[in-house]
Amino acid sequence: MRVVSLVPSLTEAVAETVPGALVGATDWCTHPAELDVTRIGGTKNPDLDGLLALAPDLVIANEEENRVPDLAALRSAGVEVLVTEVRDLPQAFRELARVLTACGARGRPRWLDEAEEAWSGPPPTVRATAVVPIWRRPWMVLGRDTFAGDVLARLGVDHLYATHPDRYPRVPLDELRARRPDVVVLPDEPYRFTADDGPEAFEGIPAALVSGRHLTWYGPSLREAPRVLAEALRAAHR
Repeated sequence: MRVVSLVPSLTEAVAETVPGALVGATDWCTHPAELDVTRIGGTKNPDLDGLLALAPDLVIANEEENRVPDLAALRSAGVEVLVTEVRDLPQAFRELARVLTACGARGRPRWLDEAEEAWSGPPPTVRATAVVPIWRRPWMVLGRDTFAGDVLARLGVDHLYATHPDRYPRVPLDELRARRPDVVVLPDEPYRFTADDGPEAFEGIPAALVSGRHLTWYGPSLREAPRVLAEALRAAHR
């Protein structure tokens, strides 16, 4: 089985579960760090000719991260493309199992059971409200039906745009501040928020700088995500 992954979290999942199956991945596929495969560009602008030259049996993609025209072009070239849809944690676990089976996994990997166990507890009864920017210039935040929003809800954080008509609405900064959330959650991807770039826009509101990989990736990182994210959220109030 020769697999090309266009999704960083799926790259990590396949690399850990089916060693040797991956022959290509995007430039954004940073985990595992030692992954030695051909790089075929970004998730939104893959080098399709380079990808096809790898003669993959399967390309794994995601309906949100990858562009429909690129996936259609691959199918037109005769390549099988598996497209995932992940809007919440249970769906992530189902899609991971489906992808790994398609990539030749011999049974369910231990890390997937460990990840499900890590998230099996009841959500906290004490809740906090949040806004969750994913970009600035312009400011964009989590909206409806997002995996990251579901992850935060399971940690006791309800983001204030969960019922917005858009999944990633553009919202003026003044409006975000006016909502007076208990915390602003600032991930380090897709926009790289840091201690010096982001919190200053929300003066007087606690800011939680969180790992984007643990907030938005669905793969082996889900094992430690509850602990890592909870620690970052607690640190915002110290």
